[in-house]
Amino acid sequence: MSNILFFDPACQRPYDTQTLRQQALGGTEASCVRVADALGALVMQHNRERPCGRYLPPDKIAGIEHVVILRDARVLPQLRTQFPQARFHFWVHDQLRPGSSRARRLRATAAVLHELAVKVICVSDTQRRMVEATLGSLGIGDKVRATTIYNPVEVAATESGVPYRDNQLVFFSSPNKGLAYTLDVFRALRRRMPEILLSVANPGYKQTPRSLIDGVEYLGALAQPQVHQLVRSSLCTLALNFVLPETFGLVYAESLALGTPVLAHEAGAAAEVIADSRQVLPVRRAQRVYEGLVHELPTQWRSGPARLADRMGLFDDCCERIRAWRSGGRPTVGPDPRFALETVVARWRALLAA
Repeated sequence: MSNILFFDPACQRPYDTQTLRQQALGGTEASCVRVADALGALVMQHNRERPCGRYLPPDKIAGIEHVVILRDARVLPQLRTQFPQARFHFWVHDQLRPGSSRARRLRATAAVLHELAVKVICVSDTQRRMVEATLGSLGIGDKVRATTIYNPVEVAATESGVPYRDNQLVFFSSPNKGLAYTLDVFRALRRRMPEILLSVANPGYKQTPRSLIDGVEYLGALAQPQVHQLVRSSLCTLALNFVLPETFGLVYAESLALGTPVLAHEAGAAAEVIADSRQVLPVRRAQRVYEGLVHELPTQWRSGPARLADRMGLFDDCCERIRAWRSGGRPTVGPDPRFALETVVARWRALLAA
């Protein structure tokens, strides 16, 4: 029996090792499975009713020495009662800015976090700096310290020189992470390169109405092996997301590990994770203004404003980059050792042993 317990109080549905292999799964859940399985840890989920191996419904368990809470620390007082001998850790995956709604939720348990000197695990240095500012604003930064452990990336080995379609792009993130803006840019790409195609997949926990756009294929929620095969065969992963910036960006790291470059905006942890200026575009003020004006519009109603924005040059940098990559300038990419499972798990072991 493991003495390490991961507790997920916020997942929309239970998940386990088989879920990762056979179904679409969000980045937080996928990372939890990979880390917990590698550590031989138990995983408890608030909405699980039946055990599945080490994946358990909520209950008391003897001998737990470490409890890692995912995403929402408001369960800390309850878990403290259930596991009085355990050390507690808080694994943050989302934006946690000072004054945000998540920061206000954290304030509700600030006293307990401080009393127990809970260690906060962040998924990037970019996110960690934001979290440290939030802990300081709550007056608990002296004892509640943050550290960075990247999310692990696991993909099947990719041979060099795997053929790809130079007219195929892919978006495989949650639709609220910039899909509407990405589709606006794709319309501009399509006007310049009518043969260009975009495949859209997502983890399945958020759905938005699908707008019929020439060249766009909506694939819905795909299991990871299917997504990885699609990414391998694409010119690049189009991840133009400054709307809800990634705190890590598993889509970036997985795409690179699969040998497919990413075209992203410099927001959140994109520059840190991608680590290649050729694949990161600056976010200009005009782009933010445009998105602020059309953000609430249904995707199909954005066509007119997007055409006007294109005439004003808002999408030129992305179109020029795609054209250059199709003409022989496509970056050669591969796995990043920072995100290798063995490297990440070693960091977890060191944290738990400290």
